[in-house]
Amino acid sequence: MKKLITCLIIAAAATSVHAMTGKEVYDKTCIACHGADGKGAVPGAANFTDPNGRLTKPDDVLLKHIINGYQTPGSPMAMPAKGGNPTITDDEAKSALKYIREKFEPKKK
Repeated sequence: MKKLITCLIIAAAATSVHAMTGKEVYDKTCIACHGADGKGAVPGAANFTDPNGRLTKPDDVLLKHIINGYQTPGSPMAMPAKGGNPTITDDEAKSALKYIREKFEPKKK
């Protein structure tokens, strides 16, 4: 009986672990403030499509902002750590940034 319970616990843990893709993170968390078009749905949210905007910063800076939160000077609202979703892992944050760059970063001419 003890062995069966241990197996059930291990199986439950294995099935509940799912690393979200960058798109999943964006669609479940980031989209609320940054919008489906990446242009910012609320005052103070970064417009990812702006050629002079947030995505001009290097990944290490942006990851720090995503993971720890960030207050843009002069913005009426701060971005909370992990977009307010504490379950997002650092790897998922990296995946989300990769997705944001692929989806919204203006193409260089």
